[in-house]
Amino acid sequence: MGYYFSICSMERYQEKFIEFLLEHYGQLQLPYSFPLSLSFIASPVLMNKEAILCFDEENEDIVGAVGLIFGTGENQYQDTHIVQIQIAYIVKEHRRTRMFLEGLQFVTQYLAHLDEGVSELRFWAPADGTLRNLFGKLAERTASHETAFGTLDEYRGTLADWQDYAAKFRHLEYF
Repeated sequence: MGYYFSICSMERYQEKFIEFLLEHYGQLQLPYSFPLSLSFIASPVLMNKEAILCFDEENEDIVGAVGLIFGTGENQYQDTHIVQIQIAYIVKEHRRTRMFLEGLQFVTQYLAHLDEGVSELRFWAPADGTLRNLFGKLAERTASHETAFGTLDEYRGTLADWQDYAAKFRHLEYF
């Protein structure tokens, strides 16, 4: 089974990105209110940053999405060496495939290819033992925050570490 990735640079693909994530909103299980969740889903498109779709090569269906923004709110998004992963989702049927790894390889190669000087990636995830094991391979859990919808773990890692991890496996050169 193969996958291909597309940067959503055209409005039609940006719409597909948001529609796909809203269609799967229930499965996303985001630990936020709907308005805040919608802001995380839409921010990569609204901020003209990176929205990425993953397609199944066999039947051209969208099977995953990743949304990134450059910089942090506390620094008015001027610290573009930091990339925040706002949203990431893989449909259930494709979770135990190479898709996560191929997506990781695509994103790290893409970020390294850009002229933004990206050095750090940050993301948040529900505090869950399985997720902690998975994400601990990529990043350091730097904090946990209590929310009205549950506990969130904050993760930070270097782009170089993510690239090194992804390069351990058979991979394609995307860029």
